[in-house]
Amino acid sequence: MSVPEFELIQRFFNRQILGKSDIVLGVGDDAALISTPPGQQLVIAIDTLVKGVHFPETTSPYDIGWKALAVNLSDLSAMGGEPAWFTLALTLPESSETWLTEFSRGLFDLANHYALPLVGGDTTRGPLTVTIQIAGYVPPGQALLRAGASPGDHIYVSGTLGDATLALQLLAGGIPANATDYPELLTHLNRPLPRIAEGRALRGIASCAIDISDGLLADLQHILDASNCGAEIFQDRLPVSPSARKLLGRYPELWRAMISGGDDYQLCFCVAPENIARLTQTAQQHDFHFTEIGRVCAAKELWCLDAMGKPVDISARGYTHFAKENE
Repeated sequence: MSVPEFELIQRFFNRQILGKSDIVLGVGDDAALISTPPGQQLVIAIDTLVKGVHFPETTSPYDIGWKALAVNLSDLSAMGGEPAWFTLALTLPESSETWLTEFSRGLFDLANHYALPLVGGDTTRGPLTVTIQIAGYVPPGQALLRAGASPGDHIYVSGTLGDATLALQLLAGGIPANATDYPELLTHLNRPLPRIAEGRALRGIASCAIDISDGLLADLQHILDASNCGAEIFQDRLPVSPSARKLLGRYPELWRAMISGGDDYQLCFCVAPENIARLTQTAQQHDFHFTEIGRVCAAKELWCLDAMGKPVDISARGYTHFAKENE
């Protein structure tokens, strides 16, 4: 059943805002009104998800709603930000009540986990596209940036790498196996968990950070470019899940796709030697899972070394929207 636009907003997206003193006015007017808390800087990120580009056409509406917000929260986590509110622009081919019910459920299941209110947005007709803008707060001077790495810094990642890439390969038939036999990989693809707590804890410890959305190699390169240095990473240290390790045992060539593919939504960050003890203590205290994968070096190149210390081919560096191979 089709739902009229203004009824759509009221039924699916006008949620009550509780206990948010910074929000003066939310959904229902021409714009939201926000009062930035004193002693805080505003952190803003925006991402667009397009059907068939950022998620397979068979993706459930619940998972689309979840992931659309998750990828924005991931950007916020890489800055060390605390989530505050978000806006939504939703383009739909039709206003299906069933689709909207599941989409909004996935969206708000994740939003409610962070007590994160929707304060406004827009709906229109067209190819399925979801754009979310998210805002958060960080104390002045404490935001994590891409620039800041120095030769000798240790390079870390959170969680595991490559799960979403392997899930996409399974769904596309690139791996001769049944995707439903690997539910862990599908969950990482469709319902990533943003590393908000980890990003917040890394303030004052990490010298720089980025979230891994386009692939480890591409996103680490952004840090190196911004910091005017290079790095060595070690193939045998890259953290993988049990499901990924099982597939790698059968198809070892997949490791290149795993470090160049996107959708990990983990953190990649650098830590100076004098801050390693603080990082270890923080990880143990909060049960964070960080893995050291390499070192920053002065030579402005990115190398991947095997267990024998020999360079391996990493010519495929990650996803870019307008590269010729994507056309």
